[in-house]
Amino acid sequence: MKVVTGNRVPLKMWLEDIEDSAMAQACDLAMLPFAFHHVALMPDAHTGLGMPIGGVLATNGVVVPNAVGVDIGCGMCAIKTNTDISVLDRRELVSIANDIRNTIPFGFDHHKEPQPEKLMPQGYDIESMPEVKGLYLSALHQLGTLGGGNHFIELQKDADNHLWIMIHSGSRNFGKGIADRYSKKAKQLCGWFYSDVTPGLEFLPIQMPEAKDYWKAMNYCVDFAFCNRQLMMTRICEILEKHMPDIAVEPMINIAHNYAAWEHHFGQEIGIIPGSMGTSSFIVEGLGNPESFESCSHGAGRVMGRKDACRRLDLKDQQHIMDSQNIVHFMKNQRQLDEAPGAYKDIKAVMNNQADLVRPLHQLWPIMVLKG
Repeated sequence: MKVVTGNRVPLKMWLEDIEDSAMAQACDLAMLPFAFHHVALMPDAHTGLGMPIGGVLATNGVVVPNAVGVDIGCGMCAIKTNTDISVLDRRELVSIANDIRNTIPFGFDHHKEPQPEKLMPQGYDIESMPEVKGLYLSALHQLGTLGGGNHFIELQKDADNHLWIMIHSGSRNFGKGIADRYSKKAKQLCGWFYSDVTPGLEFLPIQMPEAKDYWKAMNYCVDFAFCNRQLMMTRICEILEKHMPDIAVEPMINIAHNYAAWEHHFGQEIGIIPGSMGTSSFIVEGLGNPESFESCSHGAGRVMGRKDACRRLDLKDQQHIMDSQNIVHFMKNQRQLDEAPGAYKDIKAVMNNQADLVRPLHQLWPIMVLKG
């Protein structure tokens, strides 16, 4: 861990190099009057909107909608199966991939028919959340859909050749709608109160009704994102069962990385905001390191912006990286290079940098990759 002082609170960093723009964002965070104790930067840290992706900001008395992000509840889930991957040849994997693509909408697509309401988050008073209510009907069509960007569905293998399923997805346009509404409210309030704050870091004081309303809506989005992953995982398992009738699965592992939560650190109750991003190749156990606010990286982290990757990376080179590992993939054109392997940091270096944050339990290698 590297400590950088000179701001209102120090920066604690679990990486050697960081782009200048991400460092500038981290310094802005460390100067905020409500930043608590220190700002933590995980090994996957890179430039985001307002704050670095892969950063952790603990706050006293406020919540920052843009720090939570537009894809509220975005996260990962994974399931281990009893199946040995030797039963799956390439032809079978392609067939499974096509079945998944025909069942789960990708990118901007959504279901033509609304999904059952019983699969949506339960236990909420929708009538008391007008922003949630206004987006609810469209969310029924988005439930069980992957989305685009860095979201993915993968079939993977572990060191014992067991088949795993992993999904990275979020709350779709539902979460973005909530984020946009409350980011706008935070900006208005900071303007009314003449709060001098870096653009993108506008905040809601937690005592105000707007903050309480955001908190309820945010938690609903976190639960919606979980329901979204859960429905996709259920349907993928149903597809695999058609191909392999004897398949059995273990309980699903799920973790979100775009959210705010009340946690206890360094003797105070504070709000903590893990950064976004994550395509991890490891199932890990957290070591509960207080210096990172008990967080860790959420994936490898980008080393190139999306447009930069499309300009700089060679399609054939990136296809070779996948093909040489016999991975079933659908990277066919230059515009898909925004999510190519070369656009991301070396996961081995990322894991080495956080040896005091996590303990690896399983290393997973992809055998089939489906990108949104």
